[in-house]
Amino acid sequence: MADVLALVEARLRTGLGEPDARAAVTFLGTDRIEVLRFTVGDVVRYATLGMSAQPMTDPTAALADPVKGPRAELVLSVRAGVADTDKVLRPLAVLAASPQVEGLVVAPGASLDTGEPLWPGAPFTSVLVAEPGGLVEDLDLDEPMDPVRFLPLLPMTPNEAAWKRVHGAAALQERWLSGGTDLRDPLRTSVPLD
Repeated sequence: MADVLALVEARLRTGLGEPDARAAVTFLGTDRIEVLRFTVGDVVRYATLGMSAQPMTDPTAALADPVKGPRAELVLSVRAGVADTDKVLRPLAVLAASPQVEGLVVAPGASLDTGEPLWPGAPFTSVLVAEPGGLVEDLDLDEPMDPVRFLPLLPMTPNEAAWKRVHGAAALQERWLSGGTDLRDPLRTSVPLD
C-alpha cells in the first residue's frame, strides 16, 4: 500500500508540480486520505492521495480482491482567488473514501454527490467524473495490479446533475462545450438546459 501511494505521489508531482499544501482526513474504518493542493498561475488543483491504496471492488462481488481491480485518484481544478475553495478538502476526501465506505467503483461518467456545497457559497454539491489522461497520465503498476487512473472532477449544479441523470454525461459535457462554460469558475451558474 505505502509503495503504491509513493508512486502515485511521484506521478502527481511529475504532472502537477510541487504541492504547496496538504491535509489528511481519516474516517472511521477507512484508510487515511490526503488531499494535495497544487497552484499553477491562476488555477488551483486539488488531488486526492490514498484512494488508490486499495482496488475498488464491485459491490455485488462475493469477495473483495486485495490486488486486482480498478484504482483511481481524484483531481479537481478551479480558478484561484475567486472563492474559498480550500474548504473542498473534506468533501474531496469523502468522495475519495466512498469506494471503501460505500463499495462504489468510481469511473468516468459517474456522478458523485457530497450532499453539501463543495466549499462555502459554492453552487455545486456534486461532480461529474471525467475521462482520465489529460493532466496526469495513468500510472502502471506491477502485474496483476490495475493501473492508477487520475480522474478529473467537473463540478455540477443541482440542475445540471438532474439533467445529466436523464440525458447522460456525454450530453451534459456537450452542453458545457457548446455553451462555452468555464468549468474552473468556482462561482459559475448552471449552463442553459432547455
